[in-house]
Amino acid sequence: MKRVHLDHNATTPMRPEVRERLLEVLDSGASNPSSLHASGRRARMLVDEARERTAAALGVGEDEVLFTSGGTESNNLALFGTLAAGRALVTSTVEHSSVLEPAARLAQAGHPWRQAAVGEDGLIDVGLVAQLALGQAGSSAAEPAGLVSVMAANNEVGMVQPLAELGRRLAEAPGPGPLLHTDAVQALGRLETPLRAWGVDLASFSAHKLGGPQGVGVLYRRAGVALRPHLVGGGQEGGLRPGTENVAAIVAASHAFELAVRDREVFAARASSLALELWNGLRESFPGALLMGPPIDSVARLPGTLNVVLPHVDGKVLVTRLDLEGLEVSAGSACASGSLEPSHVLLAMGLDEQRARAGLRMSVGRETTRIDAQQAVDIVRRTCG
Repeated sequence: MKRVHLDHNATTPMRPEVRERLLEVLDSGASNPSSLHASGRRARMLVDEARERTAAALGVGEDEVLFTSGGTESNNLALFGTLAAGRALVTSTVEHSSVLEPAARLAQAGHPWRQAAVGEDGLIDVGLVAQLALGQAGSSAAEPAGLVSVMAANNEVGMVQPLAELGRRLAEAPGPGPLLHTDAVQALGRLETPLRAWGVDLASFSAHKLGGPQGVGVLYRRAGVALRPHLVGGGQEGGLRPGTENVAAIVAASHAFELAVRDREVFAARASSLALELWNGLRESFPGALLMGPPIDSVARLPGTLNVVLPHVDGKVLVTRLDLEGLEVSAGSACASGSLEPSHVLLAMGLDEQRARAGLRMSVGRETTRIDAQQAVDIVRRTCG
């Protein structure tokens, strides 16, 4: 029996075209891009071309693209690299751990941390976030925050946050407002990512979420935004990300970004259709099933992502049982999949601890078929029925 993989939010298989480009560069014997000899200059040219292609895919300037090891490093660099001493940070309560854990460390170091609650659908209240960011919430005025970090699309549940509206609210405020960062790791290739229209100053991306290699990410930094390096010891990436560049992976990642943007509309429509088929099958099989996040057909839902709470089921136990039956899904974020704690995202959306442990995440990919969706529903029905 063919195994069904519905955990593409955790990682995606490398696209054949991307793998071919990766191997091509590896076989070319690319050198250290910092070397001054001919092979080093060729390697530098490859990195420069990859930056140009990535910038074009994102609709930004080449000097605004910083290559990192992935979304986690990009998020960490955005937070640790921008906040001046004593300035406040604002996040939502449903951010990825690579935002929440740096935020906790910054709070320990003396930065006020203001967290914006979300509604039952997981969406932020733009007015509340703006008030927290501008120091207008509460009984007494506070200093405006230095940075606001709100993810574009949630990795566990799939809600799409109203970034453009938030960006407008912050831009309309008098005086220099806070910087706006977004974790857009899940968004690229499934949503439009108009960084200029969103009004963001920093945005994080990861290649392996869209058919690229693991270990490569991007931090978009708007021109003029000051950023301090989180690592030291070299001058690479303008001194902001020291260490010898992984030339082949960077080139392959740039190709993955291009393809994801090119194919976005077709993939998003297909992914939404498959998610609808999954949800209809689960709802018919389990009348008590609860779909978390916005409605299945909402524009505020990330195409291809479902988080379903099944009655009387522990999500993490169910993941193991389903895996034995040939279905690969997850309970919560892949970065926290080994944890026995309830999902912080589902808790923030109002579920109690028992139900917050029951969330089952299914996420489709380019290779997912209707037969896969039907087989997945059959496996869940057989396992939990």
